[in-house]
Amino acid sequence: MPDLIKMYIRQSIIGFVLSAVFVALLLYFNVVNLWHLVTHTDVGPLAVLLLWLFNGIVFAGVQFGISIMLMADDEDDDDHRGRPLRLIPLRVEAYESRKSQRFFSRD
Repeated sequence: MPDLIKMYIRQSIIGFVLSAVFVALLLYFNVVNLWHLVTHTDVGPLAVLLLWLFNGIVFAGVQFGISIMLMADDEDDDDHRGRPLRLIPLRVEAYESRKSQRFFSRD
């Protein structure tokens, strides 16, 4: 299996574990009376499952994105050798068409 796929699976598992911890903390601290809502309805377990699933998708994506961004090399690929780029300003002329003169005139 390619290394990138292994890393994606590993980071997804970490994201879903973090989601489980997050949902458990939400229920434990009874944020917006969530514990009461899920324990006093018949669809409470489904709500907890969906909360865990959707947060897991988000956390897994963020976890994978962070791990990919941390893989960046510190070397620059440009060949300026530490010198900043020298920007040269160019003159660009813009012409106004007759149609726009007719619509935007104050007559």
